[in-house]
Amino acid sequence: MMMDDKVIKLGARIELAKSDFFRYCNLMAPDFYKFSRRYLVEFCNDLQDFYYSDDEVLIVNMPPRHGKSRTAGLFVEWLLGNNRNAKIMTGSYNETLSTMFSKNVRNAIQEEKADKYKPVYSDIFPLTKIKRGDGAMNLWSLEGGYNNYLATSPTGTATGFGASLLIIDDLIKNAEEAYNEAVLEKHWDWFTNTMLSRLEEGGKIIIIMTRWASGDLAGRALSHFEEQGIKVKHISMKAMQDDGTMLCEEVLSKKSYAMKVTAMGEDIASSNYQQIPIDLKGCLYSSFKTYMQAPYEQFEKICAYTDTADTGADNLCCIIYGVYNQEAYILDIYYTKEAMEVTEIETAKRLYENNVNVADIESNNGGRGFARSVERILKETYKSNRTKIRWFHQSKNKVARILSNSTWVMDHIYYPENWRDRWPEYYKAMVSYQREGKNKHDDAPDATTGVAEKCTSKLGMRVLKPKGGR
Repeated sequence: MMMDDKVIKLGARIELAKSDFFRYCNLMAPDFYKFSRRYLVEFCNDLQDFYYSDDEVLIVNMPPRHGKSRTAGLFVEWLLGNNRNAKIMTGSYNETLSTMFSKNVRNAIQEEKADKYKPVYSDIFPLTKIKRGDGAMNLWSLEGGYNNYLATSPTGTATGFGASLLIIDDLIKNAEEAYNEAVLEKHWDWFTNTMLSRLEEGGKIIIIMTRWASGDLAGRALSHFEEQGIKVKHISMKAMQDDGTMLCEEVLSKKSYAMKVTAMGEDIASSNYQQIPIDLKGCLYSSFKTYMQAPYEQFEKICAYTDTADTGADNLCCIIYGVYNQEAYILDIYYTKEAMEVTEIETAKRLYENNVNVADIESNNGGRGFARSVERILKETYKSNRTKIRWFHQSKNKVARILSNSTWVMDHIYYPENWRDRWPEYYKAMVSYQREGKNKHDDAPDATTGVAEKCTSKLGMRVLKPKGGR
């Protein structure tokens, strides 16, 4: 009789597991998915709610060893049990990890009953089965379906596969990759060019990862999809809560956390466990001053500093600013990779529209020719000699200049309150520039440093009177 009661209770749990994802996890792995681990209950509920909501993208940032990959695998199992027509594609940082993910899901579906009282997948979803002869480790189908599951990576392939659900799981391998902007750019290219091209109409995206860098896939996806007006749900879990308690003392105790932080360093620990991007920990500029309204009537002069693009991969950066009380108020920024025949015309236009008195242009790598063209356009197109064009050669070490002037930039340069929205690429370049480490671009900090140097030099502070006319 005792045995029959056990079977009955198991049957009740199986019925609940069909429609409740956390109960499915609890049934299949009760030692880890405990009801007392509230963060897991919430995580599982969030995954289930997202799948049936009208949200299109879910981004989950969780600390390591807290079950994010394991839960993602179980979620794939549960979804296929509830919808045998689902087509799911998962991506991990290499083929080994993606293959392991795929193999675990496939094996769980194929597991045969050995113990009367130990539940297996077929107890819960008896109609969901791997199609015979179509069960490769990375690509397999269900009976009655075709290509239901594909596991891939940035070095793998997704050709010929369409997905109703994309799941990206922990794309960054280590801190070295997090510091490498080229690697982060490759991840984004792979996601946008390969993975997104496989997403079917009405499909959903789940990105689950430890937060590493502001430019990692999670960070870029958050900005990109929100800018596109796509509905995004973001979940961020810290290992240590703001009140000093742990997310789950059983999974990671405060004592273990302190030991790990000491061993790995504060910056890596902050990104891994607290979801604070590693590059923001080491960024050069910690804050920026802003203004609501520029003091135009009090400006001593309006200036511009232009750093022309050294190579095709660089940006031209033209910063227009008003000077008041030996401080700079940014009025306009032109930050672009456009060709010189375009930037000459646009730069002249902005100098004219902003009533610039003095325009300093670096003469390195074609800058002198650029300056002459801008001066000619001002005279011929706008009939203006208001702006004094000055070109000069910059011979000082760029990195040293940027570092030594960073404090002045933070203390004495003011940006309009909405500068992030007005000049998003420039903003991103400034807030992510690293004090130490490999920076992919330095055009924005370089030109901003030029503004600081002009404001603090005797030549730069001299007010130049226009010769007459506009």
